[in-house]
Amino acid sequence: MLKIEENVMIKNLVTMRIGGPAKFVITVTKKEDILEAYKFAKERNLPVWILGGGANTFSKDAGFEGVIILDRIMGISQIETPAGEEEKEGVAYFKAYGGEQWDNLVTFVSERGYSGIEAMAGIPGTAGAAPVQNIGAYGQEVTQVIVSVEAYDTKLEKFVVIPASEMKMSYRKSIFNSGENVGRFFIYSTTVRVKKGQLNPPFYRSLQAYVDEHGETDFSPLNIARMVKEVRNSKLPDPEKIASAGSFFKNVYLTDEEADEAEARGIQVWRNAKEVGPDSPEKRTNLVNSGWLIEEAGLKGKVFHGMKVSEKAALILINESAKSYADLAAAREEIAKIVFDKFGFKIEQEPDEIEA
Repeated sequence: MLKIEENVMIKNLVTMRIGGPAKFVITVTKKEDILEAYKFAKERNLPVWILGGGANTFSKDAGFEGVIILDRIMGISQIETPAGEEEKEGVAYFKAYGGEQWDNLVTFVSERGYSGIEAMAGIPGTAGAAPVQNIGAYGQEVTQVIVSVEAYDTKLEKFVVIPASEMKMSYRKSIFNSGENVGRFFIYSTTVRVKKGQLNPPFYRSLQAYVDEHGETDFSPLNIARMVKEVRNSKLPDPEKIASAGSFFKNVYLTDEEADEAEARGIQVWRNAKEVGPDSPEKRTNLVNSGWLIEEAGLKGKVFHGMKVSEKAALILINESAKSYADLAAAREEIAKIVFDKFGFKIEQEPDEIEA
């Protein structure tokens, strides 16, 4: 039987602790529940929003006059080579159900000696949410490993398999969170392709700094995952203890010409960044870290409308005392304006907002 709750405060479901009431919240724990949840919403002509761990989401104060489906479908397994994939020595495939924590999948894969997602260890959120946002960290992104997802297609009213080639992934974007298909798919499971081996230096800067400082020589997937989590924990707040949505602002990507101009102005640019920039006529592969811009603007540790710019990582906003979406929005706009006035770059919010 479905677990259905009424008038649940969204702030209690998301790590930023911001958001008004949801008319209904339905928790799904198996495949059949997905169909029942959508049937419930359809019978009442209500919109649906899917929520995993709530680590990258919040809502306006008015809340959501619809049905929030909490994905709690769990499980991870190594699977046979999927149809259409070429069987290769040293290559393996793993499937995680949507409600499973992403970090659990990273650990499961890394423990078996497979490389491809270990640098994304410690990212909060679920395996079902990972392809939606095309999560990435320390030079790895989901787009580099994802094979397909199995999803419930609300338009066709059936389960479908969506290959990576149809997901239109770019920097923090996919068909699941942009364009006409927003809200169309409930991701039931995610399949990734990884291979035996390991990453080798040089690594992403903060990870390399850790390696150098501690004299690390073991670059096995499991040890890389451990080091990444130590680096993350030294800079990022634990969302279970401190109200935050993780990285709040997207990084800025530049063409080579734009990067030249930025460097001439003394702005730190990472050339040919490993993470993939947005699709555009000119491929944008040069990264300006928004955290660097915020820090250089002198905002680290400052509080705006109850939202504090983290003293450890300026890309993080911590909800110290903000009670409303209006507080968060005011802080966001003020920070973005200061950065724009100083550097000429428009920084944009990364987390999603629940809305009909």
